[in-house]
This record gives sequence, structure tokens and C-alpha cells, in this order.
Amino acid sequence: MTVDVTVERVIPVPPEHVAAYAMDWRHDADWTQGIRTAQLTTEAAGGGFGVGAEVTRTAYFVGRRIDYVLRVAAYDPPRLLDMVSVAGPMPMHVTYTFGPHPSGTHARIRVRGGPGGFYRLAAPLLARRVRGNLAKDLRDLEARLVAQR
Repeated sequence: MTVDVTVERVIPVPPEHVAAYAMDWRHDADWTQGIRTAQLTTEAAGGGFGVGAEVTRTAYFVGRRIDYVLRVAAYDPPRLLDMVSVAGPMPMHVTYTFGPHPSGTHARIRVRGGPGGFYRLAAPLLARRVRGNLAKDLRDLEARLVAQR
């Protein structure tokens, strides 16, 4: 079974502010479910964060520690951040998109992948759990950004 989950939310903050916060790996643990640490372990070819950069995350999901590395495949702020896993327990493709909306920003997170190892056994529950976590991520992102205003 593969997982393909998309969640969306309108955040009452301009897209450039939402994207600047959400696309900054240093904030991953502040608003993304289960992430305890995130570290830029490989810089983009031109330095810093961008296409080719890699972020190593440590997270907890369904009670298990997960260490994985996401490589930036596309980076077009404030519109798009697309990352693919290059190390970890399961293949994963994570896409963040942000666009203008009359009330602020239309934010979308899409996670695709195939469960591996232990997660293959939990596949029927995996998509539901991912959807719930992503919805909470966007709620937390909104709360954090609105509080900063």
C-alpha cells in the first residue's frame, strides 16, 4: 500500500510570511508533529538551503523513533518546497505549497510514499495517522504565525 495524503488550510497571514516560516528547517520541530530535531546536514550547491540541500530529522511516529534525511528537490519560495527522502525507514516525498487566498494563504502539504519495515504492517492505519498529523501541523503553523502578528 502506498500513502498519498494531502491536507489544506487557509491561514490568515500573507503567503510570503507563511512560506518564510514553514520553509525554514530551523522551525520544523516547532510546528511539525513528532519532529524533535532538524539539522541542515548538506548545504545546497550555492550554500545554505535550496535545491540539493539535505535536512536530517529525528521524529517519533506511532511510538517509534525515526531518523530520516530529506533532500530538497524543488525550492521556489514563497510558492513551493518539495523534498524526497534519501535515508530513513520508508520512502517519502513531501511537498509544501503556499498560494494567495482572499483571506491570506492557501497552505497545502502532500505526503506520498510507501511504508517500509514495521510501517508496512501498519499500512491501513498509516494514511489516517499521517492525515491527522498534517492537519494538526497546519493548525499549529497558523496558531504560531497568528500569535507572532
